[in-house]
Amino acid sequence: MTFKELGIIEPILKALAAEGYTKPTPIQEQSIPILLKGKDLLGCAQTGTGKTAAFSIPIIQQLVLDREADGQQRKIRTLVVTPTRELAIQIGENFTSYARHTGIRNTVIFGGVKQGRQTDALKRGVDVLIATPGRLLDLMNQGFISLKDIKYAVLDEADQMLDMGFIHDIKKIIAKLPNNRQSLFFSATMPKAIVELSRKLLGDFEQVTIKPQQATAEKVEQAIYFVAKKNKPKLLTHLLEKDPNDSTLVFSRTKHGANKIVKQLAKADIKAEAIHGNKSQNARQKSLGDFKNGDLKVLIATDIAARGIDVEDLSLVINYDLPNVPETYVHRIGRTGRASASGIAVSFCDAEERPYLKSIQKLINQQVPTITDHPFVDDGLEEVPLQPEKKHGNHKQRPRTGHSNPRGGKNNNRGRNTNHRPKRD
Repeated sequence: MTFKELGIIEPILKALAAEGYTKPTPIQEQSIPILLKGKDLLGCAQTGTGKTAAFSIPIIQQLVLDREADGQQRKIRTLVVTPTRELAIQIGENFTSYARHTGIRNTVIFGGVKQGRQTDALKRGVDVLIATPGRLLDLMNQGFISLKDIKYAVLDEADQMLDMGFIHDIKKIIAKLPNNRQSLFFSATMPKAIVELSRKLLGDFEQVTIKPQQATAEKVEQAIYFVAKKNKPKLLTHLLEKDPNDSTLVFSRTKHGANKIVKQLAKADIKAEAIHGNKSQNARQKSLGDFKNGDLKVLIATDIAARGIDVEDLSLVINYDLPNVPETYVHRIGRTGRASASGIAVSFCDAEERPYLKSIQKLINQQVPTITDHPFVDDGLEEVPLQPEKKHGNHKQRPRTGHSNPRGGKNNNRGRNTNHRPKRD
């Protein structure tokens, strides 16, 4: 299947060729025909599957055809609502790339910066508006934005918006949309609250599901390090010093934790920067820009700030803190191994995080290999089995964990990789 066979018009095909797109991903192949028919869509797909192109390409095509049909002046015909500034900017860049030969114009609005440039762009006229919920409602209340002409409405990363507390803002925005519209709803997970929200947005819809709540692309090589909490900074330094030229994305559970990691790495002369909600937009964009172009090798991020990070040739993802929501693990390690690339993701696990690890392994339906050949192994964790004990005959047998024997016995690393990091393909 090719984009041409999907019925994409020549100006967009030309732009896709320039971007190096050869054939659609599964979500693109399934979604684009539905959207070109004018149907609403409920899409469930994890990060890195090509979701943005799946909705932006058919929307651009419909906007071009609408313009040719009615010749109306430039108005906001498309609204894309997304949770973070970084993701909004990334979506805007994608719209710009795919629409470069069509004359379709977009702008991005988000909070944390002065609104002057954003309102100036709105006054000049745009076809596509990509927005975060708070700034969108603010400019609507000020009279800079009207949604009365919207024909295509997209709610992207819906699960993350609920996690960030945007549910009431989203409901206010949906209430302002015209009834006669095409609606698209995308989420990486589909808990009950998300399904209920989708019913408020969608009419007669079709659903596309790409590996729902799937662990990880098989191409991402994973490993776990059992380490005491106090030794996590030492282990991180140890790994980063082994491969100083690799681009590494490190996940911290909190903003304070991200800042603390940066300071700890600085003591080892390792340059790192943090991005999270307390950083200014300019600071976040500069750090992300430096990371993308290779001037910065280590970026520390919280989950919210990481939505929208799309870096080619990302060598390694490190879960410094394991997430307490197993689906978040999937999103995190999906930052590497994107598109056709392979990837490596490693995680640190201290005693308090063992329940998180069990939940993650249950979700991904696999045992993450353990790395024991490092200086900071926490032997005490050996006493807690990873999986529930299974009965063998009339006795119970604890699964082997591959940890060194605290009594001085040999490691049992059968079937495990004991190098400091997983080997590359």
